[in-house]
Amino acid sequence: MEVQSPRRLNAATIPSEPRFASHLAEFIARFGDSSSAAGTPRLFFAPGRVNLMGAHLDYNGGPVMPMAIDRGTFLVLRPRRDGLVTIATSMDDEQTTFSLSVLLATKAPKAEERWWDYSVGVLLGLARCAELDPGRGFDLYYGGDLPVGAGLSSSASVSLVTAVALNAHFGLDMSVDQAIDAALFAEREFVGVMCGIMDPFAVGFASPGHLLLLNCKDRSWQHVGLDGEKYMVGIIDTLVRRKLAKGEFNLRVEQCAAAYQALAPFAPDAEHLSEVPLAVFEAHERDLDPAVAKRARHVLEETSRTFEARDALQLGDVAAFGCAMFDAHDSLRDHFEVSIDELNTIVEFAKSHDAVLGGRLTGAGFGGCVAVILKAGQQDAFAAAMCTAYEQAHGQTPKIAFYKGSPGLGEVVV
Repeated sequence: MEVQSPRRLNAATIPSEPRFASHLAEFIARFGDSSSAAGTPRLFFAPGRVNLMGAHLDYNGGPVMPMAIDRGTFLVLRPRRDGLVTIATSMDDEQTTFSLSVLLATKAPKAEERWWDYSVGVLLGLARCAELDPGRGFDLYYGGDLPVGAGLSSSASVSLVTAVALNAHFGLDMSVDQAIDAALFAEREFVGVMCGIMDPFAVGFASPGHLLLLNCKDRSWQHVGLDGEKYMVGIIDTLVRRKLAKGEFNLRVEQCAAAYQALAPFAPDAEHLSEVPLAVFEAHERDLDPAVAKRARHVLEETSRTFEARDALQLGDVAAFGCAMFDAHDSLRDHFEVSIDELNTIVEFAKSHDAVLGGRLTGAGFGGCVAVILKAGQQDAFAAAMCTAYEQAHGQTPKIAFYKGSPGLGEVVV
């Protein structure tokens, strides 16, 4: 893939819907007319995302294929004339207010370990590459319809909607890449979460009717079409929380690093494990620790599988793309060893259902959710049958939600 030329962060126009109008009405009801207001409210939207291919490849420099979804974060921005910033949310009554000029003049502002740290972090990230007028304060009011704890990237959605709103407010004419960098600054350097690049890229470059193929090595990307009228994505929550995920995830990262260190001398052009030729791995597989060898096999086969899945979608072969998702899950179960019985139950049932084309665990594993791609219009029948099968196997009812592709990142017409 070629590295794309910079794309401007000019907010796309998103048609209004009742959910957006309701959020704007909530803002007006909560804050009303104010003597500090210096303009009319503007409404912005950023989607969440689900990753369909490229499991555990982001930190191995490989390709990923996330899809932005039709639910996400809503943000009302209203200019103020007093130079203050107020940040609030529809989720609770807490809010923060501070002087914009004081914040921008502070040499090393600290996060408060509150939810609004993401907003403040993005503001500071934008200030690193553009001069912001300290007298142009604003109100920010967040809401949305992303389910909590489903692994749909709410933090990236919050960060990117903040970036697109502030870009419009200050008239910055920034690129999407600059907005993504501001979001990454907020998460990594201000909040302190060492996230990868996939989530903000999936949100920032969301395009209706498309998945994003992102090469995590060099930030090159391309859109790959998926007909949102024919297909949709389902997220099935096992209700098993990832109690062991952090330690086991870090162990997988270490094992992949060990595999690369052992194989790199035989693949001098490979800068990441994902770039080691499979033939090189197979020639030296017996020299690796058995667990390390399993992790490496998953990474190398998943890299090839993800590019093959892209090629299938480009040819309109959604069934082949779905089969690649099933194969990815099998590898996550057998080679990366991050699946559990509850996840396997869902995927095995999905393989047997006529409406489903593909599915795999999504996220780190050890619990959490399965993502499936299925034919639009058959989601209710699938959900009912899935719940029955899961209840019989595990004695509880899973949470199931369905999503279409996102309208994109941008400003809502009100």
